[in-house]
Amino acid sequence: MASAFTRIDHVGIAVADLDLAVATYERLTGSAPAHRQVVASDGIEAVMFEVGESRIELLGSTGPESKIAGFLARRGGGLHHVAYGVDDVQASLDHFAELGLQLLDTCPRRGAAGRLVAFLHPSAAGGVLTELCEPDQENTGSHS
Repeated sequence: MASAFTRIDHVGIAVADLDLAVATYERLTGSAPAHRQVVASDGIEAVMFEVGESRIELLGSTGPESKIAGFLARRGGGLHHVAYGVDDVQASLDHFAELGLQLLDTCPRRGAAGRLVAFLHPSAAGGVLTELCEPDQENTGSHS
């Protein structure tokens, strides 16, 4: 089935102070970030740490109007989303829509590192914002 999750790709954590969080996760993981990028369209700066076959994504806001800024204002820092690898984001979205699940995106868009991503509403997964991530075909096997 094209919509099946293939793995836990990453866990997204919203943070108020990105540089402080990066320093904390450098100590926790014992390594430097694998990737850091501003995603202007979402108003975020994302920093990825590789942990085994998965990643931790720290999410900082680039301005007061971003979704992360709103999240931090409502809930404070902490778990923002869980991202799952899928073979085909569009096919997965179509399947989940057929199941009657609420989608936040109806078609994939470019996320951090240029990967195709889309989100399901938290109601689709027991209150957890769910991201679907398609592998980067040019860098298959690479996390960044």
